[in-house]
Amino acid sequence: MNPIDQRIVSCLVANARSSYAEIGKVVGLSAPAVKRRVDRLLETGVLRGFTAVVDPEALGWGTEAFVEVHCRGNVSPARIRARLEPLPEVVAAYTVTGAADAIVHLRAADIGQLETALERVRGLEIVDRTVSTVVLSRLLERPPTPGA
Repeated sequence: MNPIDQRIVSCLVANARSSYAEIGKVVGLSAPAVKRRVDRLLETGVLRGFTAVVDPEALGWGTEAFVEVHCRGNVSPARIRARLEPLPEVVAAYTVTGAADAIVHLRAADIGQLETALERVRGLEIVDRTVSTVVLSRLLERPPTPGA
């Protein structure tokens, strides 16, 4: 990505509803030139799409936790993903370094639903044990910033 592309992505991260003309004013290009660059950024996978950012609490998913998952034996990331993907409370999962095999981000309506979700994670045949941390408050959350 060149500096102009980085600035275009920064504009879209700040406001994905910006018009090509508005972005063009910021980066010094015409609207058609911005459109061509955005299309190229989509084709190359730099931009994966455009979406609305929704507050999970407004949808009734205000309880969240991060769960260290320790697997039985040597389990591939693909197999971990396959077991976690059907669980609706799992909003993200990551392989990590350290003692855990994965970190799972859970969201639920309340503590009862979170407990049920944790029991389902613990009940997976690949899971030996888990270590859970319930989120009390979100202090900071940032979108990725190009060139930072």
